[in-house]
Amino acid sequence: MSPITILRDAAIVLVLSSAAAITFNALRTQGLEFIALRDYEVFVPCPEPMGEAEPLQASQIRWGENDEWVLDARSPDRHEQWHPEGVRNVPFDFLLPVADGVLRKIVQGRSKRVLVIGDGLVPDTGEQLARELNGRGIRNVYYIQGGMMSVRQQIEEDRCGPP
Repeated sequence: MSPITILRDAAIVLVLSSAAAITFNALRTQGLEFIALRDYEVFVPCPEPMGEAEPLQASQIRWGENDEWVLDARSPDRHEQWHPEGVRNVPFDFLLPVADGVLRKIVQGRSKRVLVIGDGLVPDTGEQLARELNGRGIRNVYYIQGGMMSVRQQIEEDRCGPP
């Protein structure tokens, strides 16, 4: 194909697609303006149901107590690698909210407090999940500072004594 044929075909496609777009826009009840009279909002933030959550130290977890739920906000893979007995895995996703079924289970548990353990990174998945739970109506939600690493270290100190 010669360059002139390619240019001619491109011009035909340009004219036909422009004509179709202008016709479609004219037929719309609220067509787009050819020249913007006001700024368009291109970024509209999603509402974030984030509340507040207070930090606790790993030493403040009351293992074996029935009055608190302990949640692991890490991924299922990380949870399977290591977690203390009785800790439930509720993976935190920065893009997806916690499922309503999970919220119902936490509420039906009737615990006095909910402790969330994350990965300890910045931002900490535990803190983020705790804030989301609080923002969605669950009260007495705390996160463990330092994440699962601090919990593991505390458990080992409790078992063996301080270094």
